[in-house]
Amino acid sequence: MRRMRLAVVAGAALLGAAVAVAAGTTGAGAAPAGTVICEQYGSATSPDGRYIVQNNRWGSTTEQCITITNGGFQVTRSAANVPTNGAPAGYPSIYWGCHYGNCTPGFSPVQLSSSAYAGISTSVAMTYPSSGQWNAAYDIWLDPTPRTNGQNTGAEIMVWLNHQGLPQPVGSRVATVTLLGATWDVWFGNIGWNVVSYVRTAGTGSLSFPVSTFTNDAIARGYASRSWYLTSIQAGFEPWTGGAGLAVTSFSVTTGGGGPGPTPTPTPTNPGGSTGCAASYTVTQTWGGGFTADVTVRNTGTRPTSGWTVTWSYGGTQRVTNGWNATVTQTGSAVRATNLSYNGALAPGASTTFGFQATVSGSNPTPTLTCTAT
Repeated sequence: MRRMRLAVVAGAALLGAAVAVAAGTTGAGAAPAGTVICEQYGSATSPDGRYIVQNNRWGSTTEQCITITNGGFQVTRSAANVPTNGAPAGYPSIYWGCHYGNCTPGFSPVQLSSSAYAGISTSVAMTYPSSGQWNAAYDIWLDPTPRTNGQNTGAEIMVWLNHQGLPQPVGSRVATVTLLGATWDVWFGNIGWNVVSYVRTAGTGSLSFPVSTFTNDAIARGYASRSWYLTSIQAGFEPWTGGAGLAVTSFSVTTGGGGPGPTPTPTPTNPGGSTGCAASYTVTQTWGGGFTADVTVRNTGTRPTSGWTVTWSYGGTQRVTNGWNATVTQTGSAVRATNLSYNGALAPGASTTFGFQATVSGSNPTPTLTCTAT
């Protein structure tokens, strides 16, 4: 197989021009679903107001258009046709954070050594066409400083969910690892900053993970530093040929209470009725020595809650290392999770979900959960 993408930048890296706002949007307001962006560097705020969608056709002069959807975007037109041993035609994507000075609301770079960073998690779901040559990948950017503008100089961590055709990551393959219960080939190259690519050996259409899963591995290999800052989390596609039909159907970034999170939910004012809640536990990913799990809390009472607490005890070696969308602590075998400021208020029948990462050796039975609402 030919060597591809030698000394070229992945995804959004070469975007040095000012970002253009998509036609039909005004100021920083959210763009409605159905908005079409064809400008080379056109971008718009997602319909929910939390993310930015960008066309980012930085590597080609051919046409590329994306259509914003309620969950993300779809590449609706693409005439990409660039050599597969060079840079892709672009990186149409959706992101949280800052990209050349274009930042999502309230975002500030987060240092990797902080507790706020430990609680950051992300999820994406994608669909793919059967034709073309492309990859479907996260682009996670790190910088030695809390940079919000210009080119990051620390590391670019790419997480390839899937790919089709000949293109390969920057550099060369240096290892194979098991993360999130799957096997990944690790590639490394330096093009003025470190590019660390994790290529899933069996493609997938969705992924949910604490961002530290991949940055911790890169740090352990000497490709990044805990003193650096997370500046953005991006998810999208690098097309070399074709690309129409590539779509992000959902994208989210959640925090563990540090840094920007979802808009706080107003506390309901109806004091009547009874309180109550129930919690369900689902292991979402497993790998040698660890796992992630989600816990869904549902208001089973007849009046709104103002807060909730979920407790359980492990019967084995499970040890919680970090959590998101709740404050999760463990003392001995006992685990306690309490709501954050934005997800304690639940209307009757409503629910919210938090998650956590933990280590384990041996069996990992599902514990019995107790939920208390106020």
